[in-house]
This record gives sequence, structure tokens and C-alpha cells, in this order.
Amino acid sequence: MKYLPIDSSLFINNRKNFTAKMKPNSLAVFNSNDIYPISADSTIPFQQHRDIFYLSGVDQEESILVLFPDCPKEKHREILFLKETNAHIAIWEGEKLTKEKAFETSGIKTVYWLQDMEKIMFELMTQCDTVYINTNEHYRANVETETREDRYTKWLKEKYPAHSVAKSAPILQRLRSVKNQIEIDLIQQACNITEKGFRRILNFVKPDVWEYEIEAELMHEFLRNRSKGFAYTPIIASGNNANVLHYIENNKQCKSGDLILFDTAAEYANYASDLSRTIPVSGKYSDRQKAVYNAVLRVKNEATKLLTPGTIWADYHVEVGKIMTSELLGLGLLDKADIQNENPDWPAYKKYFMHGTSHHMGLDTHDYGILTEPMQANMVFTVEPGIYIPEEGFGIRLEDDVVIQKSGEPFNLMRNIPIEIEEIEDIMNS
Repeated sequence: MKYLPIDSSLFINNRKNFTAKMKPNSLAVFNSNDIYPISADSTIPFQQHRDIFYLSGVDQEESILVLFPDCPKEKHREILFLKETNAHIAIWEGEKLTKEKAFETSGIKTVYWLQDMEKIMFELMTQCDTVYINTNEHYRANVETETREDRYTKWLKEKYPAHSVAKSAPILQRLRSVKNQIEIDLIQQACNITEKGFRRILNFVKPDVWEYEIEAELMHEFLRNRSKGFAYTPIIASGNNANVLHYIENNKQCKSGDLILFDTAAEYANYASDLSRTIPVSGKYSDRQKAVYNAVLRVKNEATKLLTPGTIWADYHVEVGKIMTSELLGLGLLDKADIQNENPDWPAYKKYFMHGTSHHMGLDTHDYGILTEPMQANMVFTVEPGIYIPEEGFGIRLEDDVVIQKSGEPFNLMRNIPIEIEEIEDIMNS
């Protein structure tokens, strides 16, 4: 892996927290992702399933984690099944986890090779009553491909139909949404790498540069700092491209006088960061661009203050909508009649700010979290308001990642990344 070793106490603690929520005499299973094919012998680079990584630190294909806290055999209360490594695999694919290295990574003492899985599982299943399966229940999930986890669940339920079935997702949604300090440090590292990339492009952007050239500069900086690359598909949207919320073509030339909206950030050790900034191609904002930019910045700053323990996500967005409405009135984009005649289900401000302000962030860019439950300390959220004005040819979004504190304002993990107009202009013109 490119990233430095992670303290195994993180994964030991995560398993302890998970098993504390399991039913008596129950077993839970977690699988690695597949390596997905493209065609011929080509594959997409491997990305580990975040749940098995969260609970074990294992970042390798064809791995299975089994947790059985009430197992009569103490050594079977935590088990890793791994693809057996050998000299042939080492030559062609590189070194895989040995049993010793797996223990060092995860803190799990009992490691079997994958070919022993069915035999060991038969023994375990005769000793448990309930099996926790790991289904994807994220509120944004839209999965058309049968995953390795899906196939394993199907096999398990067919082979052992008399067992009760429970879901891991509700436990993981709550546990993963509240971050351990080690996790916060890893996210901070991702944010630090993102900062290096952003500062690099502030010195790189000039009129007539192409969006994809900027993407290449960011990727260069991310890779040289131990990141695998972008935490999500990068958005580098100049001019009116910024008014397409998920613009990912990045194939236009950036013209003098235009703005470039960046939604680009690095991952580190599978943990995401999530940054948005909007900069002037020519190094100077126009007066109108400054006015809209500062309106978005004020909304971001005020919205950030609302992220405190006990806050409900839906209520928070209502309050942010009020702040944004005031700014849009000040910019002349809305008038009092627009507000009086608005549809309560789609308020007037949505014409210019149509997406949400914040989402959980962590191992996934849109991380686990139950939105109907109150916010808690050590949850990590984005704050990302925007104003999009197609008729004026530009859109502005600003986004930072923050950690909710027990009291007071959140801690900004992107506090060192330039955001004020004067700082951005000074760097671009230095």
C-alpha cells in the first residue's frame, strides 16, 4: 500500500464496538470487494470494501472476516480467511498478506487460508443461532452489480436456511459515523494532501489552460504524497460548466474572465477528503464574482456554526436555506415576491442552490450515518453551499470538512486551505 501502516488498535477497537451491539450467540461475516473486469484481461484497480477495512485493516481481495464473540472456542471469536500466498503469486502479483502480517495489520490472531473457509464455517454455524449479513443500505446506494458480499450472503442463506438473519448495516451506520481520533488524523492527512494539490494549481492556472491539464497537476501532487489519487471523480468546471453539478468531463479550455469550480480532493489510506473551491482563470475576480463569492462564503461560515451535537440534519438544512435566501435577496437574484409565492416543498432559494449543504464523510466520501438521528461529537461533515447562475455564466461552490466538537464550533480540517478572495488572488499573482 502507498499509505503508512495504521495502528491496529483502531481496528481492534472497531471490532469491540461492533460485537458489543450483536445479539447473543450470533456471528457476523464481512467480505472484500471483487476485482471488477473491464474486458479481455483488464480490470479496474482494486478498491477494498470499506466495512471489512474498518473492522480489520485488511486491504486485499478475496478476504473474509468472521466475528463470533460468543463462540465456545476462544480462538474462533475473530477469524480472517485470506487468499493463500506463495512464490508464484509473489512473482506475478506481488506480496500478499502472510498470517503474521495479517495479525500485525488487524490484531486478529486466528488466520486461515480461504480454501478452509467452508469447513470452518460449518463448525461455526452449528454453534450460532443468528447470522449478521452485510447489505448496502446507504441512502444514496444504487447498485446494479452483484457483489462478492451478495454472492456470499446468497450461499450462506441457501446452505444454512434455519438460521435467523440480522443486518450489520444499522450497527455500522452508527459506529462508522462517529470517528476515532486515529480516523480523524487519517482524514486530516487526506486534507493535507488536498491542500498541497490546491496550492499547486493556484500557481499553475492561467488563461487558456485546459481543465484536464489541471486534473493532471492534481493527480501528480496526490500520488507523490502517498495517496492513490482522487477520493471521488474530480470536477474541474470552468465557466458555465460549473452550473452542471456533476460535471466530470474536464475537457474544456479555461478562458480569461471565467471562474473554475473545483470539487476535487485526495484520499489517504482509504479515507476521503472533500474540497470545493472556485478560482478566477485570470487571477482576479470581477466585482460581481466577488459579491457572489463572498455571499457563498458567508453562508458556509454561518452553516458551519450550526453543526453541533443534537442538531437534526433536516432541520439544519432548513436553517441554511434561510441564510441562503437572505444572501440571494442581497444579490438581487430573488425578490420579496419570490419568497411570498414560493413552494414550501421547493423554496425559492433552490433555483440557485439546489443541493444539500452537508453530508457525513469518512471512509466513503458520502459516508455512513443515519440522517434522522441527532449529530454527535466526532462526526465529520462537509459544508458546501453554492450559488449557480447559468444566465451569468458562472457558479460558485465552497466546501470544507469539519469535525463536530462536544461544545462550540466544529474543527475545520481544511483550515489551512486558501479560501478568502485576497489570499487566492495573492497566490495566483505572486
